[in-house]
Formats: sequence, structure tokens, C-alpha cells
Amino acid sequence: MDIRTVHREGGTVLSVNGRIDTTAAPELDHAILQEIDQGNRKILLDFSGVPYISSGGLRVILATAKKLKNPGDKFGLCSLSPEVFKIMKLAGFTSIFSIYPDEGEALARW
Repeated sequence: MDIRTVHREGGTVLSVNGRIDTTAAPELDHAILQEIDQGNRKILLDFSGVPYISSGGLRVILATAKKLKNPGDKFGLCSLSPEVFKIMKLAGFTSIFSIYPDEGEALARW
């Protein structure tokens, strides 16, 4: 898995490429926590390069949402593949998280 971090428009975009399985989930968690620890409280996960997410990856996303609940915080996901969207929907996450079709629309709504 590869994670590219870009700071733009008052937010942080983490573009993830590769499978988010039990082995890779801690790497994603570390990257997100590093941004939060640096004071970046608006985080968008771009999953355009993610073909699969496991329960370990779902736990990381849920934990992140719990950390970013203060006024002014933003957390969202964008560019989900049909397979990842299906997993999110089955887990009930589509009603919990802000999911956008692409990065541009997500940042425009922030």
C-alpha cells in the first residue's frame, strides 16, 4: 500500500493506493494519526486506488471519525470503487461517513 499526502484548501488529502488489509491497516492508521498530531483536523481519504478494504481498514476509518468530532473538524472519503463502496454499505458506513464522488466535490463542500 502507498499513501500520498497533500495539503490543500484548508484540508489534508491522503491518497491511498493498494489493498487496505489487516497488514496494511496500521500503516494507514499511522499516516492519519500523524496528520492529526500535527493539528490537521480536516482529512479526506481518496480511495481511488483502493480495490479492497478489510475489517481492519474499516476499524481505522471508524477510529478516525471518532477522533475528528470537534467543531470545525472534517472527515470524509472519496472516489470509492464499486467494490469498496459495497463493503462500506454492507458495514453500514455509508450512513455514518461523508462519502463524495471525487476530491474536488469533497473539498468544495468543506
